[in-house]
Amino acid sequence: MLGQTVHLLEMPVLVCIFLGFWVFSVVASQIPLGSKLFAAGNDYWVSPNGDFAFGFFNHSDQPNLYSAGIRFNSNSIPINKRTMVWVAGGDVSVGCHSYLQLTHTGDLVLFDSSKGITVWTSNTSHFSVSSAFLLDNGNLILQNGDQYVIWQSFGTPSDTLIPGQNLYVGQTLRAASRNSVSSYYSLSMDVSGELKLKWESNVNYWTGGSPFVSAIQATLTSGGALQLLDRKSRPVWSLFGEDHNDSSVSFRFLRLDIDGNLRMYSWIEASGSWRSVWQAVQNHCDVFATCGLYGVCVFTAAGITDCKCPFGSGADFNSKCLAPYKQKCESGTTMLMLEHTFLYGIYPPNDTVTKTSLEQCRNSCLENPQCTSVTIVNDGTARCLVKQTRYITGYVHPSVMSISFVKVCLDPVAVLPKHLPATLPSSPPSLLRRSHRLCIPCLVGAAMGTLTAFIIIQFGIVLCIHKRRKSIKKTTTLAYMYPDSRGLIILSYTEIKDLTGNFQHRLGAKMFKGVLPNNQSVAIKDLKAAVSEKQFRRAVSVISSIHHKNLVKLEGYCCESGQKFLVYEFAKNGSVDKWMEEASLNKSLTWKKRMEICIGVARAMSYLHTGCREFVSHGNLKWTNVVLDVDLEAKVTEFGLRMLCNGVSSGSGAAEDVASFGEMVVILVSGRRGVEDVSGWAYKEWAEGRAKTVVDARIEDVVDPEEVERALRIAFWCVQVDERLRPSMGEVARVLEGTLTVDPPPPPFFCQRLPEEELLESDPEP
Repeated sequence: MLGQTVHLLEMPVLVCIFLGFWVFSVVASQIPLGSKLFAAGNDYWVSPNGDFAFGFFNHSDQPNLYSAGIRFNSNSIPINKRTMVWVAGGDVSVGCHSYLQLTHTGDLVLFDSSKGITVWTSNTSHFSVSSAFLLDNGNLILQNGDQYVIWQSFGTPSDTLIPGQNLYVGQTLRAASRNSVSSYYSLSMDVSGELKLKWESNVNYWTGGSPFVSAIQATLTSGGALQLLDRKSRPVWSLFGEDHNDSSVSFRFLRLDIDGNLRMYSWIEASGSWRSVWQAVQNHCDVFATCGLYGVCVFTAAGITDCKCPFGSGADFNSKCLAPYKQKCESGTTMLMLEHTFLYGIYPPNDTVTKTSLEQCRNSCLENPQCTSVTIVNDGTARCLVKQTRYITGYVHPSVMSISFVKVCLDPVAVLPKHLPATLPSSPPSLLRRSHRLCIPCLVGAAMGTLTAFIIIQFGIVLCIHKRRKSIKKTTTLAYMYPDSRGLIILSYTEIKDLTGNFQHRLGAKMFKGVLPNNQSVAIKDLKAAVSEKQFRRAVSVISSIHHKNLVKLEGYCCESGQKFLVYEFAKNGSVDKWMEEASLNKSLTWKKRMEICIGVARAMSYLHTGCREFVSHGNLKWTNVVLDVDLEAKVTEFGLRMLCNGVSSGSGAAEDVASFGEMVVILVSGRRGVEDVSGWAYKEWAEGRAKTVVDARIEDVVDPEEVERALRIAFWCVQVDERLRPSMGEVARVLEGTLTVDPPPPPFFCQRLPEEELLESDPEP
C-alpha cells in the first residue's frame, strides 16, 4: 500500500464547517521531509513572494469536503476571490480530518480520512526526494539533494494555466467535474502543434494555431498573450486578451471552465473581481454538448445562451431531456420538424452521413426503427445526418440553415413542444396517420408508379455508368449515390480498383489505402476467405451497427462477382506495431501514452464483448490491428471478421481475445516485439522483484511504478492457461484505469485445479 490507515480523533462536522476558508500560518520557502498539512487546521505553505499558497480549501456547496491545491495568495485579492490554479488529483475531494504529507520517503501523499486510504500521490518515493518548494511563479516542485527537479505541479496541470507555465504535447487541461458533462471537456496540444478543445477524445470543437508551424508548447505570458512556441522558445502563433500589456494587471490565468469554454482572466483591482478578457468560443452554442442531455442550445438576441427541450412538452430540466427512443406507437409515427436547428448525437458523437434530399432524409428516418432524428444540412452538400441514439443535443438560431426532424408518435398530435420554432410537415393530419385498412386502388396505383419509376431509374443508371466508363476521369461518384439503409457506401469492384490506384498503395496484409471523391482517405480490406454473400452481408450488418471511439468505423463495402471488400475509416498514424518498430516514432510512445493505448483497447474489447446487441469477438487481436489516429488515439480494427467464417461470433472467443490482449500489454510495456515467450520472461522478472527491468528502456519520461505493477498483474491474469482464471475485458479496463484492485497472479503457464474439481475426484460416484 502507498499509505497506512491513520485513526484520527473524531471532530464534530460543525467544527469543520465553521473553520475559516484559509488562515495565516508559518511561511516557509523550503518544505522538509515529514511536513504535513491538515484540512481541519487550514494550514498552508506559501511562496517566498507571498503570491501563491498551497493547502486545503473547502467547497462552498459542500462545506465538509476539501481539496488540496495551489491558489493565489496576494493581499490585494480578497480571500473569497483567491482562485485555485492547481488541484491535487484533479477533482479529488476528502473529509475534514484528512491530511497532506511530504513523507520521509519523498512521496507527496493526500490521505482521505473519510475512506481511510491514500487518494493521490506524486509517486516519487523511489527518486531520493530531499525537499519541496513552492516557487514564486506558483509551481510546486520536489527536488533531490542535487537540486534536480523530480516532480512539479506545472507538469501535471488540472484546469488552469498561469504565466510561466507551459503546456506541452501530451499534457492536458481538463474542466473541473462540477456537473454531469464538464469533465469530458479538455484542452491539449497534439503532435501537429495545434491546440484543440475536445469533448471526450474524438470531437474537436475549437482549434488554435496552425498545423504548418512547428510548435511544441503553449504558454500564457504575463502580458496577457496565449502563444505557441517552437523548439527555440520563439512564438510562432499568438492571441491576445483585451487588456494585453496593461501594466495595471498583476495577475492572470487561463482556465478551461466547466461549461467547456477556454477563457483568459485578469484581476481588476479597481472592481475587486476577475474579468474575462478573451474566450475561445464566442457563440457558446458552438461548444459541443454545451447543453449536455438537456436538449438544444438557443442563442438569444441579447447574447445569452439557454437550453431548451424539443423532444416533448413540459420537460423537467432537473432530469434528462432525451429523444424518443425505440418507441412503440399504436397509431404510427411522424417527424416533428425543427427549422433553423442543427442536431447531433452525443453517445455516439458521430452520426451516420448520407447524401440525399430533404424529403428522402426525413423518410429514411421514418422507415428506420432505430432512427430517432435526422438533420439535413442546407449548405449545398445535401448531407443527411442520421442519429440512432436518444442522447441528442444541438443548437438553434435564425442564421442556421439546417432543418431537423425528430420522430414522434402520431397520438396525441396536439402535444408538441413550445420551446422552439417547430412545425409539422404541411401534409394534412389525415394524411400523416398510417391507416391499418388496405386501399386496393391505392396499392395498384402505387405499384404501377413504382414500376415506372424503377424502369426510369434503371435506364438512368445504365446511361450514367456508360458515360462514366468513357470518361478519362477516375473519380468515383456512383458509390455516393447509393448508400445502403445503414448509410454505408456501396462500391463496385471497378470503383475499388479506382480508389486504390489498382491496389498500388499497400498498408498491410490484404489492406490498401484508398481516396474517396471528397478526398477522404480510407483503408480497404480485401477479404479472400471463401464466404457466402449471405454470411458477408450479415457480418457487414453487425459491424456497421458498432460505434465506439476506440473502434475503427466501417464506411462501406463491396460485394460483387465473388469480390468482397470492407472500407474502413483511415487512421493517419498507422499501427501501434509500426510505432514500436521505428526508433523515431517510438520516442513518442511515452509511458502515459502506452497506458492510454492499453486502456483504449481494453474499453473497445469490453464494448465488443458486452456492449453490443450481440457478442462480437475479434479473433486476431494484435498490435498490427490497433491503429492510431491523428491524435494518437488507439482504434481497434478488423473486428468481427470471425463471423465471415463461422456465420456467428461465439462467446468462447472472449477468452482468446483476453489472452491476446494480455500478451499485447506485456509487449507494449517491454517494447519486445517478436520475442518468443515474452510473457514467461516478464513473469519471472516480476516474480523475482525486478518489475522495472521489464519496462522498455527507450521510454524517456517518468514511469509510474504503481501503473507498471497494475499492468503486469492484469496481463499475467489474462494469459493464464486455465481460461476460467482469465478476467473479463471490462474488469481488465477497470484495473488499468485504477478503479479496481488486482491480486498477485499465479504462474500463468500451467492449468490449476479448481476446488470443485478436486472434490469431484476425491469423492467419485459409486
